[in-house]
Amino acid sequence: MSLSKKIKVEIYSKPHCHLCDQAKSVLLAAQKKFFFNLIEVDITTDKILVEEYKEQIPVVFINDRKAFKFRVDENELYKRLLILSR
Repeated sequence: MSLSKKIKVEIYSKPHCHLCDQAKSVLLAAQKKFFFNLIEVDITTDKILVEEYKEQIPVVFINDRKAFKFRVDENELYKRLLILSR
């Protein structure tokens, strides 16, 4: 992949969240195959984020577009990353 095509993946999560840990695991595995910037956002550090995402976490955005909520489908993630990396 060209370094000029930057992919940003953000995960909104909180500590002690097993679904968040599972989603992070899928994202970290994907980083071994695709180049992307992974940003973790702990919603507990911001009241507004807690209100917005408390019932939805983890939430994953790819290039600022909501891609996944609750669980990250590995196959779907790879499809999206492949398309963006072209």
